[in-house]
Amino acid sequence: MKRLIAIELQKVWKNKASRVLTLIYFILLCFIALIASIKFNLGNFQLHLAEMGIFNFPYIWHFNTYIASLLKFFLAIVIVSMMANEYSYGTLKQNLIDGLSKKEFIMSKFLTVGLFAFGSTVFLFVLSLILGFSFSSYTELGIAFSDLDYLLAYFVKLAGFFSFCLFLGILVKRSAFAIGFLFVWWVIENIARGLLNFQIFPNSDYGEKVMQFFPLEAMANLIKEPFSRLSVVKTIGNQIGVENLKDYGVHWYSILIVVVWTIIFVIMSFKLLQKRDL
Repeated sequence: MKRLIAIELQKVWKNKASRVLTLIYFILLCFIALIASIKFNLGNFQLHLAEMGIFNFPYIWHFNTYIASLLKFFLAIVIVSMMANEYSYGTLKQNLIDGLSKKEFIMSKFLTVGLFAFGSTVFLFVLSLILGFSFSSYTELGIAFSDLDYLLAYFVKLAGFFSFCLFLGILVKRSAFAIGFLFVWWVIENIARGLLNFQIFPNSDYGEKVMQFFPLEAMANLIKEPFSRLSVVKTIGNQIGVENLKDYGVHWYSILIVVVWTIIFVIMSFKLLQKRDL
């Protein structure tokens, strides 16, 4: 296992574009801390984001994992490029000639995907702890370490998304086309949502119940938007008569759906590689 990971990390690090994108991703994660310094002057009213409670425990776990998950496309480009380069540079064929089986090849890619997801999760955990203990109004350990299920959801979300990107990289062979296909699939899911909600099930919530099984929607459902949880947003909503009944929790069935999709993507990647003439 160590040998497989070492081979893949060496490929990523020796590729300048992949190295730069990976560094940019982790640097951008650090920029979450800059949110604490953002202030808006609205006439006589000053809005300071840090004072709104975005870095309060345990809310910070929800907020940071949601913001960080928006940046996952940087590593997605690394993943699809990693696969596309195997075809472009002929390293895939060379690895197989050197004795690496197709199963080991896919395993090495998936382990790298898992390592990216795990490394990002640990990095975000440490960053959130630093920000939380620096700005949170509540620093008791029981409060600080509650709602850590958002970190689990973040890890599962990244692992699932990167596995999807890995499959697209093998399917299309070109990084630009793989990213394009990812966008097309996102459009397809949104069209499906429109058809389900307005044509097939116009007067019920069955459309959303079906949509939760689509891969990208399933990943999005793991971490819902956190902004409407802020007290200032709730206050404004109450003043204008809007009641917020949104469920922000991380549910076991949402995690299970993404885990199943992750397994499917890995198996499909292996089957596709098995059948393909290299």
